[in-house]
Amino acid sequence: MDWTPEAIEALRGYWAEGHSTAEIGRRMGISKNAVVGKAHRLNLPPRPSPIRREATGAQPEAPRPAPVAAPVVAEAATAIAAPPPAQPA
Repeated sequence: MDWTPEAIEALRGYWAEGHSTAEIGRRMGISKNAVVGKAHRLNLPPRPSPIRREATGAQPEAPRPAPVAAPVVAEAATAIAAPPPAQPA
């Protein structure tokens, strides 16, 4: 894409309004990655992560229980461990 002064000003405006990179790309008819790259080259302030983080001082999420291995069926274990019966010659 050719970044004209008008396109750069539009990018700066959308960025200042807080639009997502995907939304800016849709409005300008370019890819999200083009927006990200140009914003980086223009040293625009970084965006906060879209991943929700817990606020500081918040209660941590309860720990998840450790996964439990499936029980081994005794018949299957002996069938695997025992050699096959000998065939008469």
